[in-house]
Amino acid sequence: MLRGERIGLRARHEDDIPVLLAELHDDVAGSARAESAPWRPIPPGSKESRVSLDRTDDAVVPFSVVELGSGALLGSASLWGIDNHNRFAHLGLGLRPSARGRGHGSEVVALLCHYGFVVRGMRRLQVETVADNAAMLRAAESNGFVREGVLRSAAWVMGEFLDEVVFGLLVEEWKDRP
Repeated sequence: MLRGERIGLRARHEDDIPVLLAELHDDVAGSARAESAPWRPIPPGSKESRVSLDRTDDAVVPFSVVELGSGALLGSASLWGIDNHNRFAHLGLGLRPSARGRGHGSEVVALLCHYGFVVRGMRRLQVETVADNAAMLRAAESNGFVREGVLRSAAWVMGEFLDEVVFGLLVEEWKDRP
């Protein structure tokens, strides 16, 4: 497990899946804002689920976000789009409604940076988020990510196009936080 001050990133457990599906994926409006593909229902037990344990895609490393001490499941995080040749990857996270607004997002991003740079040897990490996702904007900026640009009307979200903000962080700009 990767440990921060208050939270940890651990392997996904079978009993995490129904909670993550119910509170993150089945929230159609929230899921549509977080994913680049259109939302669609996932049947129970499906092996194609984005939160499945049976992922064989080496370009994605999924984690469950847990509270240290209690072990309570707080959400999901991942390094995705991993390009080992160019040493580049994207970060993503989703917190359960009960875990939002408590600063966990910044700590998740810090742990994903540690995993990407130290464990995986990445050179660059990237975050893309819709422009009105204030929590993710804060989490990226508080971890040293540089706003590199805005992709105008790049995200189709629930019947409208939204701008998407792109952040990047290079390993030499990153400062590992204990």
